[in-house]
Amino acid sequence: MARTRKGRRIDGWVIVDKPAGMGSTDVVNRVRRAFQAQKAGHSGTLDPDATGLLAVALGDATKVIPYVMDALKAYDFTVRWGAATTTDDASGAVLATSDLRPDDAAIKAAIPAYLGEIMQVPPAFSAVRVAGARAYDLAREGETVELQPRPLWVEELLLTDRPDPDHARFEMTCGKGGYVRAIARDMGRDLGCLGHVTGLRRLWSGPFTLEQAVTMDQIESLAQGDGIDRLLLPLEAGLADLPEVRIGATELRRLKNGNAVAGVPQEPLDYGEECWASAGGHAVALGHWQGGQFQPARVLERAPKAPAP
Repeated sequence: MARTRKGRRIDGWVIVDKPAGMGSTDVVNRVRRAFQAQKAGHSGTLDPDATGLLAVALGDATKVIPYVMDALKAYDFTVRWGAATTTDDASGAVLATSDLRPDDAAIKAAIPAYLGEIMQVPPAFSAVRVAGARAYDLAREGETVELQPRPLWVEELLLTDRPDPDHARFEMTCGKGGYVRAIARDMGRDLGCLGHVTGLRRLWSGPFTLEQAVTMDQIESLAQGDGIDRLLLPLEAGLADLPEVRIGATELRRLKNGNAVAGVPQEPLDYGEECWASAGGHAVALGHWQGGQFQPARVLERAPKAPAP
């Protein structure tokens, strides 16, 4: 007999302004407990020392996570020139130092090498798996971790402030799998001065922004009352960047059996384009547009029951 999940059957998003000193998994677990939710996940890890937007999915919103993870994300970060560290941020031990400091012109001249499709070697202290183990676990045990470069799309990288010769502040917009710490490490190397991250904040991720975010204090202060659900965004909020196809009651019944169905796209779609189907104003499936029909890839369990004909 299958075990019954403990907790409430609740679907949606909680956009958290993650504080420094708390891991992303810890945030997810505390949000899940606060909402007494059966299931929870997040759409992209933030380092423990980083702050900013962490989108936590509850219930069937966890099925939307891959779409949010694949979307662009933006970061504000500060680089400290003159030192390389084991973790590529301020929490690590110093490996080497330099007395050189780049001027603004040198920094701006270095930026184009980090735009577009680049190859990036993740930090040794990262969640990348090596032979089934996390790289950071191997690094903490003193093992030398040889990570392979991976492609990363960098949409934008701007020098936004130069508070003093030792520091530079940037904003970066990039795709899935990017490590800001690696950008600081590599730019410091290329400029000949070394560098590491001293401050990192995620500004937005896919359809979500910090304007929608709440703090852990707000969440946990409402955890014992009836008002916590007002912090929840609908599941559909995570699909705002994907096109919608509306279907009717008859099509909904066929779709729930895994069949392709006719629908009305809310914007022109190309063959094979990712999209989502709605019925009665609610998301009911994720899939693709194929030959004038919606082909479901994942049907959402929260789908409303089709009305009687």
